[in-house]
Amino acid sequence: MEYLKKSTPRTAQELKSVSDQVAAIIQNVRENGDRAILEYNTRFDGNTREQFRVTPEEIKAAYAELTEQEISDLKEAAGNIRTFAEAQLTCMKPLDDFSVIPGSSLGHRVIPVSSCGCYVPGGSYPLFSTALMLIIPAKVAGVKRVAACAPSVKGTGSINAKTLVAMDIAGADEIYVTGGAHGIAAYAYGTEQIPAVDVIVGPGNQYVAEAKRQCYGQVGIDFFAGPSEVLVLADETADPEVLAADLLAQSEHDKMAKGILVTTSRKLGEDVIKAVEEELKLLDTEEIARASWESHGEVILVDDMHEIVDMANELAPEHLEVILKDESILDELTNFGSLFIGQETGEVFGDYASGTNHTLPTVRAARYTGGVWVGTFLKVCSYQRYNRDAMHAIAPLVARMAHGEGLTGHAYAAEIRMKKL
Repeated sequence: MEYLKKSTPRTAQELKSVSDQVAAIIQNVRENGDRAILEYNTRFDGNTREQFRVTPEEIKAAYAELTEQEISDLKEAAGNIRTFAEAQLTCMKPLDDFSVIPGSSLGHRVIPVSSCGCYVPGGSYPLFSTALMLIIPAKVAGVKRVAACAPSVKGTGSINAKTLVAMDIAGADEIYVTGGAHGIAAYAYGTEQIPAVDVIVGPGNQYVAEAKRQCYGQVGIDFFAGPSEVLVLADETADPEVLAADLLAQSEHDKMAKGILVTTSRKLGEDVIKAVEEELKLLDTEEIARASWESHGEVILVDDMHEIVDMANELAPEHLEVILKDESILDELTNFGSLFIGQETGEVFGDYASGTNHTLPTVRAARYTGGVWVGTFLKVCSYQRYNRDAMHAIAPLVARMAHGEGLTGHAYAAEIRMKKL
């Protein structure tokens, strides 16, 4: 393995600073509720509105700011996302009347959570597509209360109009103008205006991600999400300009985003590095994309397909692109948030409108979880029922095991049933 370009690691001190700042914000929100939310909205976004919930009149006004084409595009993308989520829902089935021993009935129910909070980022860019990705699967799952929030446009008290319309098209029940770590804390602990939720989903900057991590347990989360990332596996058949475009599409998210190419071709790796430099000049987002690429972009040369597979599974990327003439390795790839197969399958398609979800695990979380989907909002809860014969059949086993652990109260709860029932 050889690095044709290597990234710069973040320091532990940087991570500790974010953690300490977020802890202070969460504590302030817990103690001071809406006053703390207003304080942070004003400080970070110049948003001084005192009523955080968006009104129907504001939603109507947001529609008026969009063209018919923009509204149509949002509805078409929403339709694709909804259709895929509905198909996923059919995979989540209850299990009824399964019997381990005669007279027993076991099973599970699939139950939506009662409420969720969808966090839609809005700092550097108005990520209206994320509103669709979060709210739609929650509604398809049957969540009764779907709240959404996003920070205001800087210096105003309003969410970006297209983001607000996307939230409405997706079906949000409540929309709040707030963001950042304080928005996450409000979802987790509740304030006078923003009732707490059961699960928080959605990406954000390092402060949002850290707030979700610190609030986990008090509230459920989808996963701990860091900066956006893409890993491209490619050989000499790939087009370097196409690969450069995909790497920069991730790099422009923010200065911490990461684009990685792993290839068996030295020439391809070197050509991609050159193409990135040329394509950077074409981007309105060049400053951010360049900072991200220079600090965190990587091009890695490996010897063979075996090494490519090992590296992909070790890195466990958010987005994984495979552009190889030999696709026999696909089944060996097991750690990724979402997989994009072939040069025609742009990762950006999944970002917006293919139907799959773009809210995906980062920083190697794909080793143990997938992305947001309809199942994120569902609980699989077991049940059991025993008749008298089944109870007498299993109670002695349970009593012996309980005695073996030294839990005599557990044993007695089984033994008394044998005596009395």
